[in-house]
Amino acid sequence: MARWLTLLAGLLLVTALAGACRGGGQAIILATTTSVYDTGLMDAIVPAFEEATGLRLKVVPVGSGQALRLGREGQADVLLVHSPEAEARFMAEGYGRERRLVMVNYFVVVGPADDPASVRGAASAQEAFQRIARSGAPFYSRADGSGTHERERAIWARLGLDPTGQPWYHEVGAGQAQTLLAASEQRGYALTDKGTYLGLSRRLALTVLVEGDPFLRNEYHVITVDPARSPHVNAAGAAALADFLVSPQGQRIIGSFGVREFGEPLFQPVALAAGR
Repeated sequence: MARWLTLLAGLLLVTALAGACRGGGQAIILATTTSVYDTGLMDAIVPAFEEATGLRLKVVPVGSGQALRLGREGQADVLLVHSPEAEARFMAEGYGRERRLVMVNYFVVVGPADDPASVRGAASAQEAFQRIARSGAPFYSRADGSGTHERERAIWARLGLDPTGQPWYHEVGAGQAQTLLAASEQRGYALTDKGTYLGLSRRLALTVLVEGDPFLRNEYHVITVDPARSPHVNAAGAAALADFLVSPQGQRIIGSFGVREFGEPLFQPVALAAGR
């Protein structure tokens, strides 16, 4: 299953990049984390942005690590990612022109309702991971260098534990949706952003078991690629998208997305409150 999902994710990435190739066009290339894409948020953002600006936007859904790599290679004009430490390195190395906070949500620990590892009631994600490891219950990791994967690794590091190679630890090597579907099918646990979980909840035999840990705050930043490092990037288009995402219109779209269906927004707009 994990190998099949990895191959599928690779095929989807190749297809997305092929569809987003520049080919002399002036479309803005956005590399964005799969959580933003899988929830359907981009389906609300893209038409509104294109109508407001008259510009064309192509979306390449990948993990944050891959998005940052595309930015380094000049294969994307603008990034929407949630891996703070990796983003800081990207900026320090001079690949990013501007980085702005757009929205937040929270990571949560999900698992089967009967909770064989007794994770429910854990005071923190760290305690939840410790219970999973002690019980040997299956845990499904994205294992793809994404922002979610980096946060998961940070939690294991706090425990002084490297689960790689353990029989209960399964590396999917794919996006958030594929990882959640694998965990659901095998009655396992996973770390996910809450927005993606809610968006897929009707297809999942998983429930939220741990949330509210301050360490699980999940910030999304928009980063424009610096044309000084990649002269062929669409710098003007990238700036226009970044401005739109933090504008009152963009923030209203983000704040209303998911409310009608789930009773709460999948992402919390914070750009205006942050004054960015």
